[in-house]
Amino acid sequence: MKRTKANLLLLLTSAIWGFAFVAQQVGMDHIGPFTFTAVRFALGSASLIPLILYFKKTEKPAPAATANTTYVGLAAGCILFCGASLQQVGLLYTTAGKAAFITGLYTVLVPIAGIFLKQRTSLITWLSSLLAVTGLFFLCVKENLSLSYGDLLELVGAFFWTAHIILIDHFSHKVDSLKLASVQFATCSVLSLAAALALETITLDGIRLAGIPILYGGLASVGIAYTLQIIGQKYASPTHASIILSLETVFAAIGGYLFLQEILGVRELWGCLLMLSGMLLSQLKGTAPHDNKTAA
Repeated sequence: MKRTKANLLLLLTSAIWGFAFVAQQVGMDHIGPFTFTAVRFALGSASLIPLILYFKKTEKPAPAATANTTYVGLAAGCILFCGASLQQVGLLYTTAGKAAFITGLYTVLVPIAGIFLKQRTSLITWLSSLLAVTGLFFLCVKENLSLSYGDLLELVGAFFWTAHIILIDHFSHKVDSLKLASVQFATCSVLSLAAALALETITLDGIRLAGIPILYGGLASVGIAYTLQIIGQKYASPTHASIILSLETVFAAIGGYLFLQEILGVRELWGCLLMLSGMLLSQLKGTAPHDNKTAA
């Protein structure tokens, strides 16, 4: 797959995730954060089983995986659970704008982590990351940034999203992508269910009322989007991926306008423009390519 196609897959992923913010907001009116996460990731994992069976029958045998898919999926699922839970619970204590901005800090944390992982990071990559984060600020933050309890949860969550991107990038070439996705979703679902049973009251009526948001969150946001992320990251650097995926905030703003009647002001529009500029700048030839990573 060419780099352009990989970037388009990642862009589609960010769009699906962005519109999922609408589904998450509506769903949280009826069920708790852990219940919502448990059901949506269970649906996401189950939605991949037919695809796994289909490709197993129709495609030629793939080269043997050089890493254990189950172990990698368990690790990725644990990180995914931490990131998703911190983000969802944090939304109970902070505004959506602050949550989106702080979560989006992974666009800066990925290249910083790359230094410690001996990955080459170019000046253009740093500039594009700065543009993306600045855009996130203008798009999401409408007041002075203060660190509340919810903000702290989102900040810790940003480190887990960073770790998830780096882990997927490292192992996506070494395991079966669909199986990895299914295992990590199932792991996240089980951990979320355990948390929901311990901390929340689960009712079938609540799940029924949140049915449509859960279906979107499970089948589209999880089953489709996370799988596209895994496939796309095979051919894009982790820094490029983080910048493109950060555009989910732009699509979240569009979704809020279309479905929640949220109006974008001049400040928010400038944020969208800066983020798009960051994505385009990251694709210049001067940016360090994926193939230049130092082998582990």
